[in-house]
Amino acid sequence: MYKIWSNIYSIKYLFINRNLQHRYLSLSCSAFKNPLDKTSTKLVPPPDPGLDIAIEEQAEHQVGIQTGVLHSKLLNYIGWDQFNIDKLIKAEKALLGNVKSKLKSRQIPIELWDSKIYTISLAEDSFPSKIPFVLLHGFGAGIGIWAANLDELAKGRSVHAIDLLGFGRSSRPSFSSNSTSTELEYIKSIEDWRKSMKIDKMIIVGHSFGGYLASSYALEHPENVRHLVLVDPWGMPERPKEMDHSTRKIPFWAKALSDVMSQFSPLTSLRIAGPYATSMIRRLRPDLGIRYNITDSDPNAIYEYIYQINAQKPTGEIAFKTMSLKYGWAKRPMLNRITKLNSKVPMSFLFGARSWISSSSGYKVKEERPQSYVDVNIISNAGHHVYADNQEEFNRVMSKICKTVESNQDLQ
Repeated sequence: MYKIWSNIYSIKYLFINRNLQHRYLSLSCSAFKNPLDKTSTKLVPPPDPGLDIAIEEQAEHQVGIQTGVLHSKLLNYIGWDQFNIDKLIKAEKALLGNVKSKLKSRQIPIELWDSKIYTISLAEDSFPSKIPFVLLHGFGAGIGIWAANLDELAKGRSVHAIDLLGFGRSSRPSFSSNSTSTELEYIKSIEDWRKSMKIDKMIIVGHSFGGYLASSYALEHPENVRHLVLVDPWGMPERPKEMDHSTRKIPFWAKALSDVMSQFSPLTSLRIAGPYATSMIRRLRPDLGIRYNITDSDPNAIYEYIYQINAQKPTGEIAFKTMSLKYGWAKRPMLNRITKLNSKVPMSFLFGARSWISSSSGYKVKEERPQSYVDVNIISNAGHHVYADNQEEFNRVMSKICKTVESNQDLQ
């Protein structure tokens, strides 16, 4: 059954997503003229030359995993639902098994809907006077994805990684059906968590969807953000208007299939795959076991982890869908909003050189915030999952950010 769903979505992707994303995801140079100066011809550096290849390679991986329907009681009834909290805990422990720093995990209660946010903390008592890192994962992920980076990040300050509300081991409440309200609910959940943790300021690090939420939080609560770090952030550019007038002919059946698939939440095929899910993920991303250095202990831990955190009630997925347009564009794009961020909040971008996310957004923000600190870093030999694809370079840049914060160079 999982093969059928994977093949169906692959056909949809072949006729629709590949061409549209390939054509429009990297914004054209003309889009980066200063909107306040009609005569300006200043351009942002073009995207990485390897981007087009990366789109084809990575989208096939991502689309294979990120397809979707609502959590079905039927799957559980017929024994097809393979979610097991003990397996999730075991997989998470395997992923974090190589972390040498002292690690503390707990459920942090928050005010919003009396929910709980699952949190892991490192070096919490070692650097009481230093501003901590707070890590926000991307769509369909959890705290385990930072496993290869935690020790390095915790060398000079405490680190807190959370499962976003609706994902991982955090509570799974139902969000609003309005995109703006959903975004505000996420902001409140992060702020409630900060208050519960008694954190004054933080270096907030967000990957992909987490980067979008980190940006939104910083806009709402700039006084709590010492430095904003966006790792291959999703939802930055506006959906190009040319997409509405595309002359490319798409088969009628492909359009119909796209409309049907759009009714589902983004990770359904993973749940429908049931007992075959881990095999499906392993087939799509055979590199993950090596990247997380667990081949000797439990080579399937990363695949089991990805399945288990996404085999539950998909309220976070539904929230993401509420905030998204077709083909993965944000309903409320961040690019034109983040330029209005308080000028005293420093920013750093980390983009994978071969990611399907265009680095052009980072250069656009740098151009639009000339009086503020904005640093754009391109991580070589890395795709969208920068922290895993090139761990050494990612950790090096994060160390550089630490030193910049320590010396206050980002505030000068």
